[in-house]
Amino acid sequence: MVDNLAQKAINEAINGNWEEALKINLTILKSNKKDVDALNRLSRAYAELGDIPKAKKISNKVLKIDPLNKIALRCCDKYKDLKKGDTNRSHSASGASFIEEPGKTKIVPLLHVGGEKILAKLDAGDEVKLNPHGHRISIVTIDGKYIGRLPDDIGAKLKKLIKMGNEYQILIKSTKTKQVSVFIRETKSSPKVGDIPSFTGEKIDYVSFIAPGLAPNKDRIMPPSED
Repeated sequence: MVDNLAQKAINEAINGNWEEALKINLTILKSNKKDVDALNRLSRAYAELGDIPKAKKISNKVLKIDPLNKIALRCCDKYKDLKKGDTNRSHSASGASFIEEPGKTKIVPLLHVGGEKILAKLDAGDEVKLNPHGHRISIVTIDGKYIGRLPDDIGAKLKKLIKMGNEYQILIKSTKTKQVSVFIRETKSSPKVGDIPSFTGEKIDYVSFIAPGLAPNKDRIMPPSED
């Protein structure tokens, strides 16, 4: 019963139904107040709905139960720069968006990343966008806040392909202190581009993705680390 509810809570969160996810996790906690997985998911739901004080309170509760819980530690670090009314996401993508394809996708560490307050609001799976300017391409949030920029070689190539009609989806792959990686997917290939791949030297790597704080620890499969 609890396992079924947990999976339902995860599904609702992945689909962005945060109010429903919150209700389900609260139901789970009625039978076990120390279920750290449900507590972590509850914290994430509160953060997504803009109730940062409650999110912080729940993450701190997890740390009283499990002082080394990595999800709760990470959340406390992220929430410290947020206030009530802030949300902890942009637009979240499904796990299927992280399947790699040779020539069409690439994981790219960003250069010259932005301020900690902006980074604190990002999570793996958030959709962001390209902002070409001059000879470079920056990555910005959906509402235009600067996150970082692409390396010059990748940015220069993508600028040419975009001018020719290609289109791309950009997702946050991982965030750490002063480190952000993005997952870039070609979503439209212009006839003008011909057989030119967006990226070279790629190998197929099927990545199963569940956003941090949603799945039980024992079942969580995350994208490969950049470390």
